[in-house]
Amino acid sequence: MTSTSCYLVTGATGFIGDKLVRSLARQGHQVRALSRRPLPPSGFPANVTVIHGSLEDPASLATAMQDCDGIFHLAGYAKNWARHRQVFRDINVGGLANVLHAARETGGPRVVWTSTVMTFGPTPPGQVCDETYDRAGRPSYTDYERSKIEAEVLAREHVDAGQDIVICNPTRVFGPGLLTEGNSLTRLIDDYNQGKAPVVLNWGRNVGNFVLVDDVVQGHQLAMQHGQSGERYILGGENMTMAAFFDLVDEFSGKEHFRLPGRPTGAFIFAYIQLWKALLLGGYPLITTPWIRTFLSEWAYSSGKAERELGYRPTPLREAVDLTYNWLLKQRGDPVDRENAVG
Repeated sequence: MTSTSCYLVTGATGFIGDKLVRSLARQGHQVRALSRRPLPPSGFPANVTVIHGSLEDPASLATAMQDCDGIFHLAGYAKNWARHRQVFRDINVGGLANVLHAARETGGPRVVWTSTVMTFGPTPPGQVCDETYDRAGRPSYTDYERSKIEAEVLAREHVDAGQDIVICNPTRVFGPGLLTEGNSLTRLIDDYNQGKAPVVLNWGRNVGNFVLVDDVVQGHQLAMQHGQSGERYILGGENMTMAAFFDLVDEFSGKEHFRLPGRPTGAFIFAYIQLWKALLLGGYPLITTPWIRTFLSEWAYSSGKAERELGYRPTPLREAVDLTYNWLLKQRGDPVDRENAVG
């Protein structure tokens, strides 16, 4: 990545995309931000050009990519649920197909595409896995997960045909930034700190991998610069149970908050009620049964490959939680807790 590069970012008004656009702009790059939504109130820096377009509109993609040195494709449908399930495939698979086709037709710049660690599948208890893990025989729970698995097959077909594509597989991303659905973990921390008791499934015993959003942004830029075409890179942080994660929030807040120990049976009943309410009355379910199954699984992964090949360096989780906690305090106008701060 040179100081004079021009990059297109899809999904530029999303949680990770917004941070990536601003990071690239701070480094002096010319950035084109593809967006179908209005800009955030603060807008973007002067060296960012907003291009209104859509993954479903190949012409707008081709226009946005003209003379670009690289493309960061982050846009996708990553919600818990859709009334029409086909939307996952239309956006996550069809949208990728349109981006790759437009990139090929406009000179073939490198595409760094954001997938998810979920494409590797849940991990066996007590085992930490990496990109070599074979998910054969492991379940796929959500429409989002299945659409990303199909999209990765499509990406590999384009790589086999000679296209330059690097795949990033983030884990559970959180941290300062837009409090969108994609930043649900930070929203959960905020609610938890305000005394809203979260439902911790299975008493929080299941392991996940948690990563600071700034590290994921860094990982994408390193993938553009150093990634090997056709390779997948897990962009994660540390593996930890959800109970231990909330323990860190308790530690930095200096007080112990109440948590609701969610029994799986009760959670599934609640999810079924939410689904039928959404179907009959409209609205959006707070949780779905496929996502409950996801949270009841283990997702312990290593970012060793990204560290070795890209120079990726994730932030220690204690530091990441502390940074996020104090950012939330500032957002609410509360004094920052320096006594419990890391470092």
